[in-house]
Amino acid sequence: DIGSFIQQLISLACYTKNLEAQSHLIHFNYEASDFTSIHKFLGEQYEAHLEQFDKLGEFVRSMDYLMPMSAKMLWDMCPQFNDLTSYKPAEMLTIYYKNLEELGMKAKKLEPIAQKIGAIDIANYLADLVGQAFKAAWFVKASLRNS
Repeated sequence: DIGSFIQQLISLACYTKNLEAQSHLIHFNYEASDFTSIHKFLGEQYEAHLEQFDKLGEFVRSMDYLMPMSAKMLWDMCPQFNDLTSYKPAEMLTIYYKNLEELGMKAKKLEPIAQKIGAIDIANYLADLVGQAFKAAWFVKASLRNS
């Protein structure tokens, strides 16, 4: 069902928007000995998440569906998103990498549905998004191991 697929695609877009805000806030608030590398990485990440949100939103619109019109509507579509609760560097990064892994899993589950409905362009992007999410999660986990 295309309507169900679109709702899942919108939910995935909302997830990337929340990741953009989360990575940007960690970027501002992170304080540890590896500040410079994490600060740079997170700057790249929040820009990547904005691009991901834009791309997914454009896919939704290309299929003649509408995106939510407010931050609250976006948030309501991501009840499973893990919010930050601490300013401790390791805890912030742990929440973030778990959300990145969840993004990868969501995109991985949605990709075969895109294939099934013939949305090859979306399927290809979702496969790429899986790689982006898990690569970023790997970077964060490796950074935590060295802390």
